[in-house]
Amino acid sequence: MKNDCTFCRIIHGLEHGAFIHQDELVVAFLDINQASPGHTLIVPRIHVPSWWELPDEEAAAVARVAKPIMQALRMTLEPDGINLVQNNGRAAGQVIFHVHMHVIPRWQGDRRFGRPPAYADRHTLDKRAAQLRAALHKIGCA
Repeated sequence: MKNDCTFCRIIHGLEHGAFIHQDELVVAFLDINQASPGHTLIVPRIHVPSWWELPDEEAAAVARVAKPIMQALRMTLEPDGINLVQNNGRAAGQVIFHVHMHVIPRWQGDRRFGRPPAYADRHTLDKRAAQLRAALHKIGCA
């Protein structure tokens, strides 16, 4: 754990996280800075700054978890599409230097990219996370 890393602090329970999924290699929680409703982050438990440093097992785990999260988002929020985004380095838009993949629900004409995301209150995030956990349970991926 890196003490000054926001994601490490969330993973270790030192900061609040609206968790959707947790296993031995990765966690998934709602981004407090929602690019759209349901914007989820998949984060390896180990602190690694960029994808090219990530061990293969953790990289595979991030990808493995993305699919059921996408299914849960489709079940609960009914988006028209979903973006998977993974940034490496400041020039690529990475802000927190702990590997993570964004799962961003999209709706036709939403024009979300290029607009600043909106911070969501804890109650909204926790309620949305509970709905997504229930959907993951329903599809057998809890």
